[in-house]
Amino acid sequence: MPVKSSLTMKNSAVVLLSGGVDSSTTLAIAKEEGYCLYALTVDYGQRHALELEAAAKVAAQMGVEKHLLVRTDMRGIGGSALTADIDVPKEGIAKGIPATYVPARNTIFLSYALGWAEVLKAPNIFIGANVMDYSGYPDCRPEYLKAFEDMANLATKISVEGKLMFSIKAPLLQLSKADIIRKGLELGLDYSLTWSCYDPAPEGKPCGRCDSCRIRAKGFEEAGAKDPLVE
Repeated sequence: MPVKSSLTMKNSAVVLLSGGVDSSTTLAIAKEEGYCLYALTVDYGQRHALELEAAAKVAAQMGVEKHLLVRTDMRGIGGSALTADIDVPKEGIAKGIPATYVPARNTIFLSYALGWAEVLKAPNIFIGANVMDYSGYPDCRPEYLKAFEDMANLATKISVEGKLMFSIKAPLLQLSKADIIRKGLELGLDYSLTWSCYDPAPEGKPCGRCDSCRIRAKGFEEAGAKDPLVE
């Protein structure tokens, strides 16, 4: 696909899309704000492919310009219940940084997004980071996102030459999960297309017990809405 002119690309955005509630709502917000959308999904060797399938469905619903799937092997690094033979905790929402934290995941994801954004000459990078219901992940904090933005503008040819400055946008940063879901519903996002569960049952249904399932359930309940994935 040919790259558009730099003038047009100023209104373009690379959006990290996992297929979950937060990233999908972030994509819907970027669409509402009028950006030309380039969705980026990373297959990093996570426990299952259901979220990759969800990302493809959400990208299609949102009518993105292009949906790019990149692959990297984070199972070789391990260190997480999502990339190693470590059980996914199901005793309730964890305190502190949980076993589902994947070392350096957002840094790797944002680096892919930055590389693509530089090629596209798209100054905007969206991520669904959230500090309200973020499960204790250190790479979802505002100070981390600001530090990455600073690094992006030091480390790229296009920025060093003064042609473009990158902006890391996290529109969900201070929203509760309920507010995120309300926003997505307001924008017409079909949450039946999304996926949250870390450890689905063999028949492909959410386990209902992992951190991600519990946070999702709490969000839908507080939003006064029914989760379309729960019968």
